[in-house]
Amino acid sequence: MNTLTPQSKPVSVSINQSDNLKRYFQFALLLLAAGAIYPLLYLRQNFETSILEAFQITTTDLGNYYSMLGIVYFLAYVPSGWLADKISPRILIAFSMALTGGLGLWFASIPSKEVLPYIFIAWGIGAGLTFWASMLKGVKMLARPDEQGRFFGILDGGRGLVEAVLATIAISIFAYVVESQGQSNTVALKQIIYMYSFVCIGLAILTFLFVRTDKLVDDPKDKKSGSGNLFIDLKTLLSIPELWMVAVVIFCGYQLFWATYSFSAFMQEGYEITAVTAGFITVAKLWMRPIGGIGAGFLGDKYGKENILAIALMGASLGLISMIAFPNLSSIYLLLAVVLFIGVLTYAIRGLYWAILDDCNIPLHVTGLAIGIISLIAYTPDIFLPQIYSFIADRYEGMSVYNLYFGYIASMGLIGTVAILKLKKMTAKKKAL
Repeated sequence: MNTLTPQSKPVSVSINQSDNLKRYFQFALLLLAAGAIYPLLYLRQNFETSILEAFQITTTDLGNYYSMLGIVYFLAYVPSGWLADKISPRILIAFSMALTGGLGLWFASIPSKEVLPYIFIAWGIGAGLTFWASMLKGVKMLARPDEQGRFFGILDGGRGLVEAVLATIAISIFAYVVESQGQSNTVALKQIIYMYSFVCIGLAILTFLFVRTDKLVDDPKDKKSGSGNLFIDLKTLLSIPELWMVAVVIFCGYQLFWATYSFSAFMQEGYEITAVTAGFITVAKLWMRPIGGIGAGFLGDKYGKENILAIALMGASLGLISMIAFPNLSSIYLLLAVVLFIGVLTYAIRGLYWAILDDCNIPLHVTGLAIGIISLIAYTPDIFLPQIYSFIADRYEGMSVYNLYFGYIASMGLIGTVAILKLKKMTAKKKAL
């Protein structure tokens, strides 16, 4: 009898190791998909001038296309969550990547100006309706309860690293085609679009073949099936106070991240540094994303996600306040340190704020819908923050614009700090019952 005992344990360990390897591989595919899908849609970050030249459009035209994209995202958040509860993340993510890549190939053909709105609207469907909630739910399903922090932290940090690597490749291709081959910017832009598009299509195939999130991790909170009625599921979710608090935390934390978009202009105007120097500093900030996201994920699992989030929200808010209170930092290196400090904390916030959803006891069968509801509230800064900035800029001049803008966002960060501490008390009280 005893001779069987030693052999059973290694078999169990082997099975667990095999399951973990499958989970990690599938998680890596989701991370790659999340890092590859959005750069194609937001090529303007690095190639706006070339896009305007190639398509013979104005900055206003391009802004209108991205407004359409944002509106589609906003309208798609809740339906995206509902869809993620009805269809496997594997199917939805593979479809999203294939649709986005296919539209990219169309975009690379430099179609007429009249066609572009339809491409951007369809991109909104592919990257919003069928991708966003399904990707987040897929990651949540792959992560065990004690891994939520690190998985979401690695997701945000890792996708930032993927975006940085792809951007480096894209810029290298652009430089080679223009400088070494003597081709036009339009020809180089087409090569970049093809590169991003084929990456998306390739990941669509890999996701469809290998991602099986529904077979690896059982969720103890999901022992019952869904009601099948959207209104009943909505009523159930809206009655969960923790869900609203998560929405407030992400709403506030996301605005802190938005502040970093204005750092380059702030530094050039306030410190009279060159665009190249400002660009160097902001690019250095981008490389804080893997450090902030991944580091916060592991720290969150070890010391508590709410604790690390509270520290990051408070720290980033104080960092913005310091930029207002000390407008003339004595050294460019001190300015760099402050920018990187805020950068690493905002990426830490992004890496952790979806992980706190696991503490809200939301059944898996409505997790997608919960993500949709939270996103509908939490990402409204995409709509109103540019308007707030424009409102301030129209009425004030110089550094007063940035002081007021950063001051408002810092106050939101402090509200987010209070919200995450409140959420911690709420979840602790429920666990104690």
